[in-house]
Amino acid sequence: MKKRVTIAIEHKKGDDSYSDKWIEYCKEHQINYKIVNCYDTDIMEQLKECDALMWHWQHIDYKAQLFARALILSLDRINFPVYPNANSSWHFDDKLGQKYLLEAIDAPMVKSYAFYDKESAFKWIEETSFPKVFKLRNGAGAFNVQLIKSKSEAKKYANRVFGKGFEANRREAILEEKIWHFKRDKSLKSVVGIGKGVCRYISPHKVYTMLPIEKNYLYAQDFIPNCDHDIRVFVIGNRAVTKKRMVREGDFRASGSGKMSWDIGEEGKECVKVAFEIVEKLQAQSIAFDFVKDIDGYKIVEISYAASPRGFPHALGYWTKDLEWVEGSLRVEYFIIEDLLNSIGV
Repeated sequence: MKKRVTIAIEHKKGDDSYSDKWIEYCKEHQINYKIVNCYDTDIMEQLKECDALMWHWQHIDYKAQLFARALILSLDRINFPVYPNANSSWHFDDKLGQKYLLEAIDAPMVKSYAFYDKESAFKWIEETSFPKVFKLRNGAGAFNVQLIKSKSEAKKYANRVFGKGFEANRREAILEEKIWHFKRDKSLKSVVGIGKGVCRYISPHKVYTMLPIEKNYLYAQDFIPNCDHDIRVFVIGNRAVTKKRMVREGDFRASGSGKMSWDIGEEGKECVKVAFEIVEKLQAQSIAFDFVKDIDGYKIVEISYAASPRGFPHALGYWTKDLEWVEGSLRVEYFIIEDLLNSIGV
């Protein structure tokens, strides 16, 4: 007989909400749950009558960025089940951390560079070739990513990042994204989007202004030419959901393009194999990978503990660790809560 438990859920409504589906799952399967507030000073007290915590915290949440990793690691230390756990999330929204982690386990990663003073950054700029992809350590959906094509452009960037720095979510990038959507869609909705982008440029939302300024480091990756897509692999336990995302027209980025295919091709299965191997090495609950194709095979661009649930609303099935395809409708949110419940004997 399965034991009775109570799952603590930090609840947030919206398009990117995981908790909506976790609550739905609990109701459907008669699992006790309790809505908690991880931002409350007495969160540890709130958890005392619970058996696990589920919290989908996001990169633009300035409050979560301050303490989420510490809370999760503290719960890990007392063996209190939590999603995401520390192994899954300590590197979340931190491309610098991901660089060292993936290099440590010899993962096939796009060659990356990190510098923490202006002198060493300028020395590298003089010696390296261009173009290179310069990134802030945080951000998603192709924000905070720039293709730097020359030494002079790189030096200008370096002067900025070792000077006044960049906003963690650049206002100009948000406006550029709205303009790109208009060029792609040419719809009334995209026209309204530009208007909203202009408003946000003039008067940024609080969530963007409260994040710290990114400065005093330079992070870059090699540019992979002639790349027309990337492959997103989202591993959750012993399952992986996948898709191919096409690069934007006249751009080098696939993330946020809105153009995709569920068919990753035979070569794409190698990405699935590598992703499963890495998740096992890291003993993570889930990791989403972005792979791009280089001349010697697919390589990882970056990782995250989860992917937006909007990205897989109509997935046709999933892969097993044996690279067997299981066809059928699915909810990635359900996979996550099922694995957590299994881990505590439910």
